[in-house]
Amino acid sequence: MSVTALLLQLIVILATARACGWLLRHLGQPAVVGEMAAGLLLGPMVMGALFPQWHAQLFSSASVAGLQSLATVGLVLFMFVVGLELRPHRGVAAQIRSAGAVGLLSVAVPVLLGLAISPLLHPGLAPAGVGFSPFAGFMAAALSITAFPVMARILKDRGLTQTAYGQLAMGAAAVVDVVAWILLAFVVAWVGAGEGTMGLAKTAGGVVGMLALLYFVIKPFFGWLLRRHAPDGEPSATVMAALMLGLLACALLTEWVGLHAVFGAFLFGACLPRDDRLLDSLAPRIEPLSIVVLMPLFFALAGLSTTAEAFAPGSFALGLLIIAVATVGKIVGGAAGARLSGYGWRDSLATGSLMNARGLMELIVMKIGLDAGLIGAQLFTMLLLMALVTTAMTGPLLSLLGGRGASSPQQTKAGECRS
Repeated sequence: MSVTALLLQLIVILATARACGWLLRHLGQPAVVGEMAAGLLLGPMVMGALFPQWHAQLFSSASVAGLQSLATVGLVLFMFVVGLELRPHRGVAAQIRSAGAVGLLSVAVPVLLGLAISPLLHPGLAPAGVGFSPFAGFMAAALSITAFPVMARILKDRGLTQTAYGQLAMGAAAVVDVVAWILLAFVVAWVGAGEGTMGLAKTAGGVVGMLALLYFVIKPFFGWLLRRHAPDGEPSATVMAALMLGLLACALLTEWVGLHAVFGAFLFGACLPRDDRLLDSLAPRIEPLSIVVLMPLFFALAGLSTTAEAFAPGSFALGLLIIAVATVGKIVGGAAGARLSGYGWRDSLATGSLMNARGLMELIVMKIGLDAGLIGAQLFTMLLLMALVTTAMTGPLLSLLGGRGASSPQQTKAGECRS
């Protein structure tokens, strides 16, 4: 692949992503929804159908490998920051039980619904050789994801970060991250082992060994390194190089043990000291490169993996079923958890609506499933549309429910009794 062709690809992808992000942001949606939609526009269903010859030249199979490598680096950097941000949100410590109830129920209900519809999906949508159990496990994990970054952006843009349900949803999203990623890691290890029970045991042993290395060697080392050479949270060039080497080494380790590189990146970020100064220093250095430059490549690759077969009459009906199940599972699960914790119906439904935002995290899960051979292009397309629809409906649902000021569960319950 020539440098000229790569540069042209980057220009087309970045320009399309920024234009779609700008348009959707002015329509009241998070920019990531537009960037995800840009991937669809650049794929075979739109650009490939309108300009087949140019599309085939621009995104030839020989040129996709370079984009794939750059996109993987973007994913690794992004998941590192996600792991670094994994901490109790301000005000969550006092309502940890409520956040746990919302998080667990907003995982459990979609998981059960995902397992329930898997018998309908497996015969026609599972790739050849993929058994029902790993396929159903992947569907359960895919429907249980919540996108913390997108949720936080929606709350910030609407001035709802200090509301009771806003803080509750952000705390619950941390619980969802942990549970859903563990489930996904198990499913990927199950399939990637390739040697039945013994292969899975080897992969599980590798993961346990890596976790021990992370928390007994790497975490103390970087804790010491940052205390000694970055006490103010501002890492020098040498410390940044050490952090990047540690990040890439952990990503490589998870690839070696049969998981995806993003798991290692996430774990490395999670094992670093919970220092807001470090996060405030690293995020502005890493996010512009990963989110603005590299992640649009991931969206474009996702779009290239789609197929118009998902819109055939029978397949389209299954796609609508996936969207409906995903939406009901998250909203009902999240709302039930908030309601059981003493929140009023309005705030409970708002919490469930926020948990329904999937965004970029869903695309990462889908890509892992596609790379692992758990799903094919048809189901990938359906899940991509589900991610777009569920993320796009979050803002309108919050507007429908009406924004409320910060309040306690008892205050919201009392307010509903008076109305």
